[in-house]
Amino acid sequence: MTTHIGPALRLTLVLIIITAVIYPLVVAGIAKLAPGGGEGVKIEAKGRVVGYAAIGQAFTEDRYFNSRPSAVDYNAAGSAGSNKGPSNPDYLKTVQARIDTFLVHNPGVNKADIPAELVTASGSGLDPDLSPEAAKIQVARIAKVRNLPADRLKQLVDEHTEGPLLGIFGPSKVNVLKLNIALDELK
Repeated sequence: MTTHIGPALRLTLVLIIITAVIYPLVVAGIAKLAPGGGEGVKIEAKGRVVGYAAIGQAFTEDRYFNSRPSAVDYNAAGSAGSNKGPSNPDYLKTVQARIDTFLVHNPGVNKADIPAELVTASGSGLDPDLSPEAAKIQVARIAKVRNLPADRLKQLVDEHTEGPLLGIFGPSKVNVLKLNIALDELK
């Protein structure tokens, strides 16, 4: 029996050192090489941090581009989706309420033209990005509220559109926080 306990204890100690010490240090070291040094990419406006590039925020005022809805109210500590399927009656009521609200604030937009991401929450509930189409469908509202030319706002969306990763992976996207900061800086 003692011939088995000694090697088992040594193996356990080696695995604890590898998984609880070496592996976390390697991951932390790699993270330090990433943008933001492993602490996330901070977005600043007027000399102060206003958010992070990878975490969405709520923008619901008519003068701003609205964010994608969040099932967790943009709480990064509780990242999650709603866990309700597309046939769940509560989920369908929530989506319909979002559609109705969007149509009230964006008169002239047809229900069929609303991008799904503007009325459905992402899997994490923290999505910071919209498609360029979802941003551009809001241009008329913002142009009216801010008394700005719609063409200038469309140009602003185009300027803040990031293409797919390496030109092929994923869709084009617009970071809503960065876009709204640029919107506030327009004169």
